[in-house]
Amino acid sequence: MTAPIDMTLDELRDSAAPLLPAYAVFDGWSDVALAGAATALGVPADRLKLCFPGGAIAMIDSWFAAIDRAMIDAFPPERIATMKIRERIRSLVWTRIELASTHADAWRRAFSILARPAHAAHAARLGWRAADLIWRTAGDTSTDFAHYTKRATLAAVYGATMLAWIDDDSEGFADTRAFLDRRIEGVMRFEKFKAQLLPSGDHHFSPARFLGRLRYPAT
Repeated sequence: MTAPIDMTLDELRDSAAPLLPAYAVFDGWSDVALAGAATALGVPADRLKLCFPGGAIAMIDSWFAAIDRAMIDAFPPERIATMKIRERIRSLVWTRIELASTHADAWRRAFSILARPAHAAHAARLGWRAADLIWRTAGDTSTDFAHYTKRATLAAVYGATMLAWIDDDSEGFADTRAFLDRRIEGVMRFEKFKAQLLPSGDHHFSPARFLGRLRYPAT
């Protein structure tokens, strides 16, 4: 295994990402937290800072990416294969929340930064990235319009569930679990309803056919 001092910046960033929230809890997503992670890794703080040119946003982005990697590791293909699609989505979302909850205060600090208007676009990208990864890990291979609607819907569900979790003081986050179950049920009903609306076989919508009929209407 490569020693941190000999790592590339990409390798060093990935190694530091899981360590950052432990320091962000006390010092925020700041250079002080970055210095703490650098000390833990045994590298100069200035070198580690090169890994996060975007400052706090880059640090949060990298931590979320580390959570994503941990989530994927928890669901190898043989585990996913035994689960129905509803259970896959629910379990993946909940696992991601559990991973974030190990540093709840760091997540709250991260959310307060992402909630700023200046960071709205980046926050949306992170939400989309999480939803896309969850669907792909669950086995979704859609490439049509459904690809986008699934991810947009799930990103909204995940964001709403995290907001519910922030204020949840129930035992074992029972209220958040119930909230997530209701939202996942809604997603599955929507997907089923959408599938019923889609025509099958040769009756799928064709832009070329539609334009042709505008030009040469049937008589």
